[in-house]
Amino acid sequence: QVRLVESGGGLVQAGGSLRLSCAASGGTLSRYTMGWFRQAPGKERECVAAITWSSSTYYADSVKGRFTVSRDNAKNTVYLQMNSLKAEDTAVYYCAADENRVRFSTNARSYDYWGQGTQVTVSS
Repeated sequence: QVRLVESGGGLVQAGGSLRLSCAASGGTLSRYTMGWFRQAPGKERECVAAITWSSSTYYADSVKGRFTVSRDNAKNTVYLQMNSLKAEDTAVYYCAADENRVRFSTNARSYDYWGQGTQVTVSS
């Protein structure tokens, strides 16, 4: 059973940056596609970025050019670097692991393991 723990959220002014981390235990992250999702109040959970075992990446149009997903297999950790943050980026951010490591999926139901989430608040 893979356990995922996110960290790095917080309050930041618009235009600022945060780096989220997702540390795994009980499994090797290199065996999974990893996704970053976010959910704002009253909205559906959406995939903002994903990275496969071979480090191919996906980004939602809303974050392309501002967010970067990466993985450090030696540390069993995935990161989401968020730059030029906007008020509309405010949400709870979750990392998730998909046992099908060769595909990208933006569907939350494709992911098998989830972290508890970390709050990101961007003030305008």
